[in-house]
Order: sequence, then C-alpha cells, then structure tokens
Amino acid sequence: MSHPDEEGDVTEQILHALLDGNDRHVETLPDGYFDDVLDGQRPAVVSVCCSDSRVSQEGMWDVAEPGWLFTPSTIGNQAWDEYRGERVVDGSVLYPIAYAGTETVAVVGHTGCGAVTAAYEAVTGGATVEHPGVEKWVESLVPVVEDALSSGRVDADASDREVVNRLVEYNVDRQVEFLRDASAVPPEVRVYGFVYDFQRIYGDVPGRAYLVNADGETDPNALADRLPDRHRDSVRRLLD
Repeated sequence: MSHPDEEGDVTEQILHALLDGNDRHVETLPDGYFDDVLDGQRPAVVSVCCSDSRVSQEGMWDVAEPGWLFTPSTIGNQAWDEYRGERVVDGSVLYPIAYAGTETVAVVGHTGCGAVTAAYEAVTGGATVEHPGVEKWVESLVPVVEDALSSGRVDADASDREVVNRLVEYNVDRQVEFLRDASAVPPEVRVYGFVYDFQRIYGDVPGRAYLVNADGETDPNALADRLPDRHRDSVRRLLD
C-alpha cells in the first residue's frame, strides 16, 4: 500500500491510503468478476488462520477469484469457541461447512505467533494480557501449551524462539484434532494443518505454507506420499 503525500493527521492519511488502495482494486477487476457469486457462494476451502498483519490468506494461496476461499481469522488460529459453557466450532469456521457446502478446511498457524507466545508466557509466569477480548483467546490456548510442555514433545529447555515455534505446530495439531472430532463437522470434510513460515524456521523459502497434518496424519513421509513430487518440499515438521 502506498502512502499519501499530503500533510495532515496521520489517521486521515491512512484513510486516504485505504481508499486509494480500493480505487486500484476496482480498476484491476475484469468485467464480470463477481458474476458467478452474485447470488451466493460455495467456497471450496475454509482457511482459518491467525489474526496477524503479516499473514495474508488470499496471498499465501495465490487466490485471485472471489468465492473460492472462505477466510476467517482468529487469535491463535483457533477453530473453537465457547458457547453457553461448552466448546463449539467457531461460527466463522463452521458457517461455510454447514451452509455453503465446503468440504475442505485448512488450519494455518504461523511462525513467531504472538498468541502462542502470550499463552506460553502465561504458563511460565511471564507477562499477562490486560484486555478481556484478547485474554479470552489467550486463555483458551493455555491448556494447549500446558499439554505440549507436559507431554515432553516440546523441550522446555530450548530457546524461547524454538519453544514457541514448536508450540505453534502443536496447536495446529490440536485444532485439526478438534475439528475432526467435532460432531458439527461432517466426516467427509477433510482437515489439513499448515504452518506459514515467513521467518525461515522450516526452510529457506519465506512465505511457504508447510503441510504438517492431514486428517490427523503427521508422519512427514506419509504426508509426502500423498502429494505429487512438486510439493514434497512443502512437507516439514518440527515435532516428532
């Protein structure tokens, strides 16, 4: 996004930049761009990603057409929520599955996740979250972090950076498991887990989404065998 040259209040400049960006968006749309989705949508995939300005869902999957990708984002790419004291599938994830025929879910964590870091710090006695609307989501990750550390699969003696990135992957596994077990998600729905790596933790290609889980399968060799040769380098795991 370009920044406007005119002087003035910074927030007004940001408003102008948003509208400038939308102008460019409108100008690049081909004729008939929305014709196939004017009366409804049947997205092929719902991709639940972490709420983060560095992670663009349409960008990471190179999606240019409307109606193919349904894109909820939650703090810590959590596919669950609480309703009347019960854990349920988050409505933004469930909506396209229940009402628009979507049969593929992508759960996408990312390296250096701030939500996972906050939950890890809460468990280890570090900083706490002040705002209730954020604290709710961090608190729901705390049991995930506790389980990971107690399981021995995440080395608590490693550097914080290493621990957090392993916890990111562990959380993706837990979200995939939750969706596969959820009664609201039909058994024919496929659930894939990815970690979007812009910090070169999994490899030397920033921006690659690494497949770490496919319907509960986490063995890298088994995952790679499900893919054509051109995608085998997109399979990596930090956890055993």
